[in-house]
This record gives sequence, structure tokens and C-alpha cells, in this order.
Amino acid sequence: MNIQKYMAFVKSVEHGSFTKAAEALNYTQSGISRMINDLETEWGVCLLERGRAGVSLTSDGLKLLPQLQRICNEHDILMTQIEELHGMESGLIRIGTFSSVATHWLPNMIKIFQKNYPQISFELLLGDYAEIEGWILEGRVDFGFLRLPTEVKLESIFLEQDPFLVVLPLDHPLAACDRFPIGELLNSPFMLLEKGTNAEISEIFQQHNISPRIHFTTWDDYSIMSMVENGLGISILPKLILQRNPYNIIAKELEAPAFRNIGVAMRDKKLLSIAAKGFLEYLQYRRRD
Repeated sequence: MNIQKYMAFVKSVEHGSFTKAAEALNYTQSGISRMINDLETEWGVCLLERGRAGVSLTSDGLKLLPQLQRICNEHDILMTQIEELHGMESGLIRIGTFSSVATHWLPNMIKIFQKNYPQISFELLLGDYAEIEGWILEGRVDFGFLRLPTEVKLESIFLEQDPFLVVLPLDHPLAACDRFPIGELLNSPFMLLEKGTNAEISEIFQQHNISPRIHFTTWDDYSIMSMVENGLGISILPKLILQRNPYNIIAKELEAPAFRNIGVAMRDKKLLSIAAKGFLEYLQYRRRD
């Protein structure tokens, strides 16, 4: 029973609400509240502050949270190993991913995988590279799609090289060029796709020692494409993002090609469930388009 109380506490912190934690764990809101109260009474500490806006950690709760997260993660691993004794008749695969993979790769791949294993469920968490690495380290996901090499030490599998393309409005003077000259990046306002530690495009600038006139920075690739379509500037985006895009824009290769290496990463492949290992093999050997 204690593991259920620990899970109730961890989920309440993750969601900031007893109600949302109850939905995630398929309990009643009052049941979650009672389990937290039981823990606080048993341990003689106040774990959460209750308010109209939800719940938040006390200093004691903050100190105990990492250990309780580890206990819940280890319990998940134990349950996964038990599931392995029953093969791939059922199971949950938790994947961290960025938006272009979630949009252009995963739907078709999951659809075909589930033809053979219809009882396997999927949970997708969307984030940037740093967030996905954090989820892997915490055990929140089984594995995640990342740019390789990773910033932290993880076990990884290379999948595909994704080229960067220059994105132009239809009336740009170089719309008809074969390959876009690096130096011409300086002659138009630039829309930069970047967030936090993810500086892939800036790395291209540093490599060629150039400093384009950056007029807008965002992590939303659709905003970038819309602004380029409206003639507000140019940008560089990964080719995968540009698949089936609805905007009237032109994509050109750079005269000095640049790429990102996409792969999947995990803490330890040996700890994955049979279902997760099976899907990883599928990712390696099946077409992703």
C-alpha cells in the first residue's frame, strides 16, 4: 500500500493538483488526499501546502521528493520485469520526443507496430533536447529521441542524418539558386529556431564565423515558417520539420551542408521492457517515412 501513497505524492507534485493526480492514477480526489494525509501523519511532517490554485511542496516535501521519485521509478522497473515474463501481450512504452519526430515519424511507425502488437500502449512526452534528457535520467520515459551526441552520458542508437535547409519566401532574389551561399545569410533578416541549450543553428553561424541579423527567436517551427511566408525574413530549419508543411515557402540546401544526427537514447537498454526493446528494433530497421 505504501507504494501507492508514494505514487500519489509524486503525481500530486507533478500535476500540482490532487484532482489531476487522481485522474492520472485512476483514483478519487478524496482518495489521493487521504493517502497524502496518511503519509504526513505517519512521518510527522507536512509534505504539501494546499490552496485554491492546487498544491505545492513544503521544504520537507522538497527534501523527500527525489527519494520518493526514485522509489516509484524502481517500482516501475520491477513491474516492467514482471511484464517481461508474460511476453508482449500488453505493456506501455513511454517515449520522449521533439515535435518533428512526433509529427512525421511516430504516427505511422506506431500504427504499423500495433498491427502486430495491438495491446501495447504508448505515452508520448514532447519537449526540447534538455527536457528529454532529463526525463530519461529520471526514468519518466523509457527512451527518447535526441540529437546525437547527447549532452549527458546515455546509451544511444543512431537513426538518421537530418540536413538543415535555408527557408525563403517565394519572392526572395535567390529563390531559384541551386545551393544557398553562406554569405547571403547576412543580407536578410533572420528568424532563429532556438531554445535554451539547443543552439544547432547558432553552431552553423559559429562554424562559418558569421552573425546574421536575428529579428526573431522562437522554438515554434510553425511560427518561423509563417513569418518567412509573409516576407519577414529567412531561416534555417531541419528538413524533417519541413515535410508536408502547409506554407508557401522555398527550401534550399546550403552550399556548405549542415546536418543534425537523430537517434534514440536511454539509461540502460538492459532495463527496458520487452515491448520497448521490440519497438527500438523496429525503429532501427524500418523506414520512418
